[in-house]
Amino acid sequence: MADTQEVIAGTPAEGKPEGSSVPGRSGLSTAARRKAKAGHRKHSLRYLALAKQAPQDRVYELDEALTKVKDLATAKFDETIEAAINLGVDPRHGDQMVRGTTTLPFGTGKSRVVWAFARGEKADDASAAGADVVGAEDLLERIQREGGANCDILVATPDMMPLVGRLGPILKQKMPNPKAGTVSPNIGQVIRDIKAATRAEYRVDKNGIIHAPIGKASYPVEHLHANFVALLSALLRAKPAAAKGKYLKRINLSSTMGPSLEVDTASAQKLAERH
Repeated sequence: MADTQEVIAGTPAEGKPEGSSVPGRSGLSTAARRKAKAGHRKHSLRYLALAKQAPQDRVYELDEALTKVKDLATAKFDETIEAAINLGVDPRHGDQMVRGTTTLPFGTGKSRVVWAFARGEKADDASAAGADVVGAEDLLERIQREGGANCDILVATPDMMPLVGRLGPILKQKMPNPKAGTVSPNIGQVIRDIKAATRAEYRVDKNGIIHAPIGKASYPVEHLHANFVALLSALLRAKPAAAKGKYLKRINLSSTMGPSLEVDTASAQKLAERH
């Protein structure tokens, strides 16, 4: 009999070399799967061709970067242009969290499904503003039963928060939050801003980076410029007092399917400070 070992039903054979991983359903260990993928491309040929047009050692002025990122948005759909802004904050500390909303003058180009928690006249205001679903206890029961996957964003009036608070374990980051502007007595205006896609949310991730859309590839450079400056201006105003050192560390722009371009932070900050 050949000196071989077999893996049956995902169970590792005896005498498995030390340090190797337990095989999964495919019969291959994690190490073997990683080795098999080692020679594979991480990006499509289309992306690699575009990346050659965007050298990573190049830093662009804002309008130059916007023009270039539009040129690199060659997918068959209208790609979203996104800003990735690396901030000099440590989000592990509550006093360095950067989160909020701002209004983009030309909108993000993306409509959202909005559910609203409101009663009485406020519920009427929410419906008139275009909320897709409006309710109170009935909406609570629906989310407890179905979850909130069919909703992009939830808003609420302040008096509804004791009720909405029960949904924390289900909604998690979709929970209405005053800092995000989704808890407001003026719920109709909040919903109108969301539906008009002029309202942009920002929240620093665990790596200290803000990811936010600033429009579509079909937008003229002037509109993308105005949206970006409005976003960056809002981030400068939201700088935590506890943040030390350089606040704007790096700025990159990219389209949904394209490579990223680095923007000169000093010149971009001057534009935002004049906004």
